[in-house]
Amino acid sequence: MFDELFKNYDSLIFFDTETTGLKPELNEQIIELAAISIDKDGNEQEIDDFIKLHIREDIPENIVKLTGIMPLTLSTEGIDEVEAIKRFWNIKKGKALLIAHNAHFDLSFLVRAQLRHREELPAEWEAFNEADYLDTLTIYRDRRNFPHKLEAAISEYKLNGKVQNSHRAIDDCKALYEVAKKMEEEKPDLDKYINIFGFLKKYGPEEHPFKKVTYIPQDFNSNMLHPIYEKGGGA
Repeated sequence: MFDELFKNYDSLIFFDTETTGLKPELNEQIIELAAISIDKDGNEQEIDDFIKLHIREDIPENIVKLTGIMPLTLSTEGIDEVEAIKRFWNIKKGKALLIAHNAHFDLSFLVRAQLRHREELPAEWEAFNEADYLDTLTIYRDRRNFPHKLEAAISEYKLNGKVQNSHRAIDDCKALYEVAKKMEEEKPDLDKYINIFGFLKKYGPEEHPFKKVTYIPQDFNSNMLHPIYEKGGGA
């Protein structure tokens, strides 16, 4: 499984975040950071950490309803942001590929968290800069009609009895892992989407793009203008 990806990476890290809001630059933060790492030998490691509130004093009511995460949970079970980031990167082995559904969102929060503590996290910042990214949302939009949320992919790949999109980071990581395996079985071209993020023309490209990512427009019901299509090749 994931043979093409493991030709260039030593570990694949499926990760997800739960946050207090939608934009990390607007005084929002990660409140749960979870990840599943697998290496070439099939070894797996898992983390699931709550992060104490440190930017704002509470969790918005809509986020509590969505995730079920309470302020008391963070105060009693949460760890400091620096420790959470160190634990996240500790599951990496060699060169890593970071995989998420709507990866730009989760990566934006991860970057902002690391930048807050850059002097304390030199090794982690280096690991991030060396890593590449894979967005399963981009892949799913390229293969299926709307809707494209993780829960739609779970249903489409008949994984409902195995995983769930609960809006808890660890559950969504497990769901993401299984969805990615189904994608690989369906068509082993995931490596073609590394560092390529699609965006809907209706909304335009991301406001704060990542330098190593190529952002390509996607429609709701047609393949995006992927470089391999533009050259006349097949996915």
